[in-house]
Amino acid sequence: MTEEHSFNDTGECHQDTAECQRVRETLARVGDKWSVLIIMRLADAPHRFNELRRVIGGISPRILTLTLRGLERDGLITRTAYDTVPPSVEYKITELGLSLKQAVILLGKWAIDNQEPVHKARELFYKRDPANKAE
Repeated sequence: MTEEHSFNDTGECHQDTAECQRVRETLARVGDKWSVLIIMRLADAPHRFNELRRVIGGISPRILTLTLRGLERDGLITRTAYDTVPPSVEYKITELGLSLKQAVILLGKWAIDNQEPVHKARELFYKRDPANKAE
């Protein structure tokens, strides 16, 4: 049997399987790089599929589709199909999705502010054991 944990308001970890599962599920949805980029783009303005693909860059149509479906499923974005020729679909952030914007900005700021210490830590790690560099 594995020990499950959860986090209270102060970030302390306690046992509670259901709460821990909810945190894991949420982080899995919003914690990947594509979801973060999509949320930030849609926070500025609605976009069509190909617009998103173009402004994000480097994302395959399949991964973009899967990520958009997951964000829609979880209520973070809406998908509106228009009866036009050719068909047009627009993605727009919801209030719930917009509530993530500030957290994502803070995370991005932390990453920028700490890129040098992280880089130095990696260099030290690889110097101690060069075999780990293959990871």
